[in-house]
Amino acid sequence: MGIYTGAKVYFVHEGYQGLVDGGDNIKLATWESVSMMLHLGGTVIGSARCMDFKEKWGRLKAACNLVKLGITNLCVIGGDGSLTGANQFRTEWSELLADLTKGGKISAEEANRSSHLNIVGMVGSIDNDFCGTDMTIGTDSALHRIIEVVDAITTTAQSHQRTFILEVMGRHCGYLALVTALACGADWVFIPEMPPEENWEEHLCKRLIAQRGRGSRLNVIILAEGAQDRNQKPITCDQLVSKKLGFDTRSTILGHVQRGGTPSAFDRILVIHLMGVEAVMALLEATPETPACVVSLSGNMAVRLPLMECVQVTKDVTVAMTEGRFEDAVKLRGKSFQNNWDTYKMLAHVTPPEMKSNINIAIINVGAPCAGMNAAVRAAVRVGIIQGHQMLAVHDGFDGLANGQIEPIIWAQVGGWTGKGGSNLGTKREMYEELCIPMVVIPATVSNNVPGSDFSIGADTALNTITMTCDRIKQSAAGTKRRVFIIETMGGYCGYLATMAGLSSGADDAYIYEEPFHIRDLELNVEHLIEKMKTSVKRGLILRNSNANENYTTQFLYNLYSEEGKGTFDCRMNVLGHMQQGGTPSPFDRNFGTKMGSKSVLWLTNKLKECYRHGRIFANMPDSACVLGMKKRSLVFQPLASLKDDTDFEHRIPKTEWWLRLRPILKILAKYDTVEMDTSEVAAMEHVIKKTGLVKRDKM
Repeated sequence: MGIYTGAKVYFVHEGYQGLVDGGDNIKLATWESVSMMLHLGGTVIGSARCMDFKEKWGRLKAACNLVKLGITNLCVIGGDGSLTGANQFRTEWSELLADLTKGGKISAEEANRSSHLNIVGMVGSIDNDFCGTDMTIGTDSALHRIIEVVDAITTTAQSHQRTFILEVMGRHCGYLALVTALACGADWVFIPEMPPEENWEEHLCKRLIAQRGRGSRLNVIILAEGAQDRNQKPITCDQLVSKKLGFDTRSTILGHVQRGGTPSAFDRILVIHLMGVEAVMALLEATPETPACVVSLSGNMAVRLPLMECVQVTKDVTVAMTEGRFEDAVKLRGKSFQNNWDTYKMLAHVTPPEMKSNINIAIINVGAPCAGMNAAVRAAVRVGIIQGHQMLAVHDGFDGLANGQIEPIIWAQVGGWTGKGGSNLGTKREMYEELCIPMVVIPATVSNNVPGSDFSIGADTALNTITMTCDRIKQSAAGTKRRVFIIETMGGYCGYLATMAGLSSGADDAYIYEEPFHIRDLELNVEHLIEKMKTSVKRGLILRNSNANENYTTQFLYNLYSEEGKGTFDCRMNVLGHMQQGGTPSPFDRNFGTKMGSKSVLWLTNKLKECYRHGRIFANMPDSACVLGMKKRSLVFQPLASLKDDTDFEHRIPKTEWWLRLRPILKILAKYDTVEMDTSEVAAMEHVIKKTGLVKRDKM
């Protein structure tokens, strides 16, 4: 993105140490130097702790190195300590220049050219321990590593009827532990922000016994490494095993396996691309009066927050925990963390009431199956039971509803459903007359084409499947240069999967229905790939959405590229097919499905009470049939009737799709010469308000 804007971009190797040492540690970055690296974990430019930068003489050397190279913009990716150091560097910049000029290290002219330093931060931390962002770089990938291990361990635990304790990272933040507990349906979770109540050992044993009494063959306890009791005494795996919980108990400490591996699709797209682009724009728009900012993620949006406000709130969390203000600690972590905690408590810490309501709620899966459906059903069933409702399962979609394939579903039946792919209830595509009862639709489709929601359950799992497959396909040609792959994805007429997979796998283009393309566009793409083969990057990747164009089929594209690329590159074609609908749900889909299922049943409970008249339910108002969707930053219920105007019924896609604004980034990252990208929108700096979780906006 920096090169696209015309800027010179430099790598600083080995973190602040490289900044201090200078020389070959600060190198000019080229387009080719960042190619073929999206699938690599960690950091290719290295990172190191640096004591020298904490000293003024070290920062003087760093400033001198930057001035000599004419670097006046610095993007720092790290934790709160690294970002605090960056802010200090910026604050004393004028003083450092004066000292360097006085000492004869730089000239007055050089000092004048570098009169101020702009700083932007991006948070890289698998712990997700930085306040002000929904997700830090690396967190989703770490969750993938954890869930892979949890899924593997639960199979052996179930076979032997064991209790497993898994310790995950999170010395000062329980995010990984909390989301893992939601994603695997854990019986108990220990997090630093909310230590267990007094006599927790007794409550824990009762919980485990109660779960076995409901028919469960295993128990899972998730422990954050920084967990402690109310007296600030550490809670460890060994300590829990020694408690003799009454079952055959094993413990596993996951350790640094959580930091490694291939980045997830989420980390590649919404975190890296969205935040990376925003970071460059923030630097280019910065003035000497602009406070140092950190680029954060809020829903599906990159936002700018004052760096030191976020650092201060992050420190406030630690203070709150130390002072025993645990409710404040959870609140300070932000709305996302608090929602996760509230959902976990609802599903794991509430005993079903003795008094039953007179409400019956049926759950039905409609359309094609996708990963995450079962997580939503499990959450809906358990929240309904907690509310005292009779929960019913409808098998095989509306067809099953018409034929009476309906049966009660109880707490124990949905145990372990969170990690299962597909639809345990079965699903079919049908259409029947409306029923005058409250209805809520939870978007669940790999295509992510439901009006009223930015995300659908199942889309993240499918996207990860496509991304990992693209990685493997590209790696298959590691010893074969000058090869172009053409890959067809699912999605119907919706180009979400093709576009996002293109971003996450470094594709040269992604053909979709929403963005019409013609023979001249195909010609330009071929010319682009011919030029690319002259560089050190001698591989190409083209994605095509299944219904992108009825005439320019995947086979047609393969034939065209094969013919036009003769003598320069050869071609291979892959149609990924139904593998995109299978597999175990990703951590995102498990968590998303759980929260959607819980929220839906609570909404239905209130709506049923509103619609209860004279001993029967009658609901025919527009707001009694809603879609529960993720819109930018929150889950909202929207009447189905209100979504008609924004729906293309013929092609089954929304008329407005948020991800289309990311399309130019795909071309920019593929180094197309002429790309139109709207950068005219006035940026806004948001402020984190302590202890409320609210934000306010000021124009920059």
